[in-house]
Amino acid sequence: MMTVNEVSKLTGVSIRTLQYYDQIKLLKPTQYTESGYRLYDDAALEKLQQILLFRELEFPLKDIKEIVSRSDFDEKKALEQQIELLELKKEHIENLLNMCKYLKKRGVKKLNFSAFDTSKLDEYAQKAKEQWGDTAAYKEFENKSKGRTKEQESGLMADLSKVFEEFGAMKGEEPGSDRAQAQVKKLQDFITKNFYTCTDEILYGLGTGYVAGGEMTDNIEKMGGAGTAQFVFDAIKVHCGK
Repeated sequence: MMTVNEVSKLTGVSIRTLQYYDQIKLLKPTQYTESGYRLYDDAALEKLQQILLFRELEFPLKDIKEIVSRSDFDEKKALEQQIELLELKKEHIENLLNMCKYLKKRGVKKLNFSAFDTSKLDEYAQKAKEQWGDTAAYKEFENKSKGRTKEQESGLMADLSKVFEEFGAMKGEEPGSDRAQAQVKKLQDFITKNFYTCTDEILYGLGTGYVAGGEMTDNIEKMGGAGTAQFVFDAIKVHCGK
């Protein structure tokens, strides 16, 4: 058995995130000590690995919960999909690296944008999601994103970036202030309008991802400045009554 602190150190998943997974019944500890401390066995760690796999595929926590709880969940097939996705990411990075080496050697006058082509990666990620994407949230996301051009997607991302920039401009305020709470509602409404119905449960799950570290946290910090991700999560907690 491993304590929640040991699991956090082993996996890189924060203690707060593991506690949240317990709260939403995504990953329950194997047992609790008499003092209430969470303990995890190998089976629980295997399930956590499955959860992290689907997080890499950018699935919402609600969908992951439904997927890994299915009686017909095929762990081997899911792992094969993950390996293929990582191979494509590796190929994409190698293309970028080769382009940079070429530019260093030949200069920047040679214009070549092929290394930025992520179509193969995007296509596979889409297929992987379709494999498991019969949940309501994913179907809604699929319907709303159907027919969007790359330019439209870029425009949406620019609009979302502006929402986080606005959060950054007010992060010196209390997370429960009227302005901060109005901004949380704006974020929630934006997600509902453009992606899928963003319930308070889903919004809180997203908030835990904002402060979990990694690329998502880094991107939010770039949009709104240092401390923005934590401020957004704190404001979401107030909104959700956490």
